[in-house]
Amino acid sequence: MHIPDGFLSGQACVAGAAVAGAGLAVCLRRMRAEERERDLPIAGLAAAFFLVGDAPMFPITVGTEGHLLGGALAVCLLGPWLGAVTIAVVAVIQALALGDGGISTLGLTIITLSLVPAFAGYPLTVALRRVLGRTPRGLAIACGIAAAIAVELSALTFVGEFWLGHAVAIDLSKIAWSTLGAYGVIAVIEGVLTGLIVRALLSARPDLVRIAEPVRHRWVQEPRAAEPARREEVPA
Repeated sequence: MHIPDGFLSGQACVAGAAVAGAGLAVCLRRMRAEERERDLPIAGLAAAFFLVGDAPMFPITVGTEGHLLGGALAVCLLGPWLGAVTIAVVAVIQALALGDGGISTLGLTIITLSLVPAFAGYPLTVALRRVLGRTPRGLAIACGIAAAIAVELSALTFVGEFWLGHAVAIDLSKIAWSTLGAYGVIAVIEGVLTGLIVRALLSARPDLVRIAEPVRHRWVQEPRAAEPARREEVPA
C-alpha cells in the first residue's frame, strides 16, 4: 500500500497531495468541532499501536506479502475525523523514519490508508451498526465486516492510483490481481482482529469505542424496581 518514489508521474503525485490535503483539512475542522479532551492521549496510544501493528509482513504467496492497515479500527475507536488524522500521522512516520513508500507519493498513501477508511469505511460501519449493532457482539461483527471491506476498498484505490498515474508502461492486470488477491487474505485477518479488539473493549471500556456511542445506552440494564419492604412482625 506504500508506493515508492518514481513509480507514478509527477502530476499524479501532485493531485494526490492536493486531495489528501483537502481531505485532512475537512477531518481537522470536523475534529475540532467535536473534540473531546480525553481523546487526544488515546489517539497517541493508538498511533503507537498502529505503527507497531502495521510493521509485520504476512506472506501470502511466493514473492507476495501484505500488512495490516488498521484504518477501519482507528475510525471505529476514535471516530472518522480523529481516526483519519491518526492514521495519516502514522503514514508520515512510516515514510520518513521507516522508508515505507516515497515522499512524493505520501499524499496518495494517505488517501489509501487514511481517507478511504474515514469517508467510505466509517459510513459503512454506521450502516451495519443499524442492522447488527443492537448488542456488543453484533456491533463487533459489524466493525469486523466493515474493516474487511475497507481493506479491499483501499487495495482497489491503490490499484486505481497506479492505473491513473503510472509513469512507465506496466502490466496493470498483474498489479490488480496480486494486490486485490493478497489483500483479500489480509482483509479477512484484519476483519477478525478488528472484531475481536472492538468486542474486548466493549466488555472492558466501552467508552473508548466511539462507534458504540449511539447504541451503548441500550446495553445498560435498567435497575430493577426495589421491592416494597416487608413489614416485620414484632412479637407481642
